[in-house]
Amino acid sequence: MEQILADFYPRTEVPYPVILARMVGAILLGAVIGAEREYRAHAAGLRTHILVALSACVFAILALESVHMEGLADEQVRIDPLRVIEAVTAGVAFLAAGMIVFSRGQVKGLTTGAGMWLAGAVGLAVGLGYWFVGFFATLACFIVLFIVGKIEAPDDASKAKKNADR
Repeated sequence: MEQILADFYPRTEVPYPVILARMVGAILLGAVIGAEREYRAHAAGLRTHILVALSACVFAILALESVHMEGLADEQVRIDPLRVIEAVTAGVAFLAAGMIVFSRGQVKGLTTGAGMWLAGAVGLAVGLGYWFVGFFATLACFIVLFIVGKIEAPDDASKAKKNADR
């Protein structure tokens, strides 16, 4: 029984409270990014962005920890944490591409897809311990989506009216 309990909490390079803080941070920052998409009633909203950021964070933590695992310390085993970053980038890009639709001469979902990709990057940053990068990227995203979005809103409304008149 003791061995089973020990398996639930293996020795880690990053302490468990820090791992928990990184995961909570990814959830919160992903929520900030997804909030605007949710507010505008887009398909990939709050939950999607949270899950993308959290999953990227978990992959980053696992990449960090795998380098230090006892069973993988053999010289014949090559672990490259950069491959995890590449895999997360490709995986999130695949999800984001699914959000992009070309319909009636207009591209839709591009900003949502870009937001999902950024949520993945923020999750990776926080998961790797680069909190400042994650916070600043989220702040920049907030400014772009909310403030720049407000500036573009009148233009979008006039485009929608023109398309409705056709």
